[in-house]
Amino acid sequence: MKDQADNLRKAIEKLGPVRIPDQGAVPLTRRNTGPARIYAVTSGKGGVGKTSVSVNLALALCEQRYKTLIIDADVGLANVEVLFGLTPGHSLMDSISGEKPIRDIICDGPYGIKLISGGSGVEELARMDESRLAAFTAELSELDNDFDVIIIDTGAGISDTVLSIAVAADEAIVVITPEPTALTDAYAMIKAIVIRDRIKIMRIIINKAENDSEAGEVMSKLTQVSDKFLDLKLRKLGYILNDPLVVRSIKRQQPFLISSPYSQTSKSIREIALRLMDGNTLASTDKNRGLTGFLDRIAKFVNIQLK
Repeated sequence: MKDQADNLRKAIEKLGPVRIPDQGAVPLTRRNTGPARIYAVTSGKGGVGKTSVSVNLALALCEQRYKTLIIDADVGLANVEVLFGLTPGHSLMDSISGEKPIRDIICDGPYGIKLISGGSGVEELARMDESRLAAFTAELSELDNDFDVIIIDTGAGISDTVLSIAVAADEAIVVITPEPTALTDAYAMIKAIVIRDRIKIMRIIINKAENDSEAGEVMSKLTQVSDKFLDLKLRKLGYILNDPLVVRSIKRQQPFLISSPYSQTSKSIREIALRLMDGNTLASTDKNRGLTGFLDRIAKFVNIQLK
């Protein structure tokens, strides 16, 4: 494990931070072929720093030259755009209603990142009938050719909307903190996802740990209980130590990867991004991936809930 961590750090140092001074000034080119990889970043409870992790992880992927789209699916809160200091003119609902083509609702962010504000459109996806969903799927699937990675920042807690996104994504990334309630709620979230999809890949990020030892202890507890009671092997993505600069960056509406690019916290999120994408590409022939597969799985989830 130490060798793997050393190799990741060396790769980060060799890569170096990519500074893109103006939005869209240096267009990114797709690194992968095939459909975009879709990750749902979720948590069992609020207050664990899920959105901050989502935003900075997406930026770290852009730094590493992956074309990345982040979708704010936290209904009613719009925290992603707040952290970026952006005010998108349109949301997913404008595209679902047919008022705007999907590409017209995409907002430009720093480092070449792209943002879609989900708003009430996320819940509307779960209520669409089969014909409307099929038509919207055809339009949304065009984005598979535009991006390597799509990060979906879900709401917190175990609601039908959050679960539908987590189950429909290619992989779920669960963010937890060392607090006992966060650990309990994270386990409940993991269990709820597993009940609906036994083979779902689930990765764990420990946030706000006081030190390496605490992060390792929390990860060990969660992996042991999941292995014993759910027969599930969780995948460890990494951890981020508690750092006042994160709170400062949120107040300034500027992600810490931008405001403090050489901090240990920024190094940690780059390491997580590298580990996430290490050997994690999609075959171009896999037709059940990308946004088409994502929406298809949401439809199946809704149908099961209605029965």
